Amino acid sequence: MSYSVDFKNVSTVGLESSPVAKALAGLRANEARYFMNKYKHEFTVEPASESQETLDYVNQILKERAIEFASKPLETSLFQVENIKMAYVFYEDGLSVNAMYTMDDPKKRAVGFKLSEGMEVPKELEGKFKFARQKSKLAGTIRGSFFVIKGEY
Repeated sequence: MSYSVDFKNVSTVGLESSPVAKALAGLRANEARYFMNKYKHEFTVEPASESQETLDYVNQILKERAIEFASKPLETSLFQVENIKMAYVFYEDGLSVNAMYTMDDPKKRAVGFKLSEGMEVPKELEGKFKFARQKSKLAGTIRGSFFVIKGEY
């Protein structure tokens, strides 16, 4: 069952099993606010158990860098705004992975990693990426990194 993320009243619905559930909920709400403000798009998520297609899509892209996360995926989101296909996976350890794939510009395609406040850098990313810090009213301190997508998906 899909869930429309409310960025005004942050909820841990669907993320309860995460040890950093409140921070992850804030991170998810931060994404919802961004898409509402920039694109007037309502950010919805669905349980990972009901969205194998989205998981497969993101995992296929992650294979470019031989990345496979051990943490359990909790929720996903897949949508298109303007000419950009967006896919999100929120993991139990507090990691958010998003794939931004512009349909008409191969130079604007990337995978982003965001770490919820209070989580360690996943071992799959240690030493491979440098993380910048960003402050968010909803999510506290977010650490993020990315890589450019080279393949066609």
